[in-house]
Amino acid sequence: MERMVRIAVDLVNAGELPAVESAEAFLRAHEEPEPVEITRHDLAGINAVRERLRPVFGAEPAEAARLLNGLLRDYAVRPYLTEHDGTPWHLHVAEPDAGWAEWLAAQTALALAGFAASHGFGALAECAAADCRQVFVNSTPKRPKRFCTPTCAGRTRVAAYRARRAQ
Repeated sequence: MERMVRIAVDLVNAGELPAVESAEAFLRAHEEPEPVEITRHDLAGINAVRERLRPVFGAEPAEAARLLNGLLRDYAVRPYLTEHDGTPWHLHVAEPDAGWAEWLAAQTALALAGFAASHGFGALAECAAADCRQVFVNSTPKRPKRFCTPTCAGRTRVAAYRARRAQ
C-alpha cells in the first residue's frame, strides 16, 4: 500500500507525462515488473488519472472522500490475491485484463483512501510554499507538515523575513 501511495504522489508531482516512453520510464522507476508496454491510449488514460488524483491533495475531507470514492466507483475496485511472474502473493484491485490507466487508478485510489483513513485527510497535502505545486503525504502524527521539502520551508521563511524587514 505504501508503494502505491508513493506512486500516486510521484505521478501527481511528475506533471503531464508527454510520451509513451516517459510513462514507461515512470512505471519502471517505480519497480513495475516487465513487460511495461504503454500505448498512446494508456498514456492518455494515465494523464487523466493524474488529473483526477491532484485535487484529492489539500481538499477538505468530504471533498477528498468524494473524489476518491468516484475513482473507486469508476474503476470498479474488486480486490483479490494473486501471485504471478515470480512475485509473492499480493493484492490486486483491478481486473487482470485492465489497462495501465485502470490499474493505476484503482491501485492509487485504494491506497490513498486507506492512507487517509489511517492518518486523516490532512495527511494528503499540497505544499504551502507560494511558488510550489508539489503534493506530499505526511504520516507524522504530532507535527503536521506544511511543506513538501525543507527547501520550500526555508525559502518561505526567508521570504517572510525579508518582507518583514522591508516594511
